[in-house]
Amino acid sequence: MAIEVAKIEERQERQNTAGYTEILAGLRFEKSLIRQLLSEDIMQESVIYQDILQKGEQKEAFRFLNRQLNRKFGAIDSSIINRIQVLSTEELEILGEEFLGFSDVSALLAWLDSIP
Repeated sequence: MAIEVAKIEERQERQNTAGYTEILAGLRFEKSLIRQLLSEDIMQESVIYQDILQKGEQKEAFRFLNRQLNRKFGAIDSSIINRIQVLSTEELEILGEEFLGFSDVSALLAWLDSIP
């Protein structure tokens, strides 16, 4: 399969196909074997691979920020958590810096309301 993927001339299509192949191969084979057979560089450039990484980063940023907010303000209403959970990784990082200056949950709500 790796040989066939390498034959694809158009770079974007090759990268995406490599990403799809890695995902599917992961259902059957060990990660080390997949990495040996498919070039990691090609995979990392795949839009699918990048999307998976971004989702993982967003999820981790949310989990960390959620713990910090709960520590500062106590349990936060689920409707507020739902609004925070859909923020992008970049927005979560900004909120992670901004919330340090918030004195209460109303400041958090005002910040969330300010996001377009």
